[in-house]
Amino acid sequence: MSRGFVKEDDLELAGTDLPERPISALPNYVTTTGLQQLEQNANVLSAERLSLLNQKDDQVAMQKLAVVERDLRYLSARLKSAILSALPTSDEIVLFGATVTVEDEAGEPHVFTIVGDDEADIKLNKVSWSSPIAKALIRQKVGDTVVWSRPAGNITLEITKISY
Repeated sequence: MSRGFVKEDDLELAGTDLPERPISALPNYVTTTGLQQLEQNANVLSAERLSLLNQKDDQVAMQKLAVVERDLRYLSARLKSAILSALPTSDEIVLFGATVTVEDEAGEPHVFTIVGDDEADIKLNKVSWSSPIAKALIRQKVGDTVVWSRPAGNITLEITKISY
């Protein structure tokens, strides 16, 4: 394309008009660890923002600044809406914050910790309280069986241990 069809202002602002990160309409329950992670992420981004503000002449830095500021708005909203959930005093029933050990139909054990949306990380076996597996487990007891509805097919799980 000819340079005659490109507005210079468009190039300068490229990457700075980002869509906002979607914020869930569900309650923002957090564990103590989840709240600390949100606060730590906000502090890291605030420091990065200050660093980028000193590079106003660098277009790449301004693009990074737009991403950082968008993420800071998201974290600020999540921190304002955070509902810190106290851990139950009894490990008889699965509730928010529980670490649940289950056994599948093949006898294989699996461990899931039920956490808030922002803390969820399947690599660490942390699942959101609003996920299908957490919904199946919440309010159940040791010895109960639940059906985990998955796109790949339903699995029956038996709860073998609950801890907080």
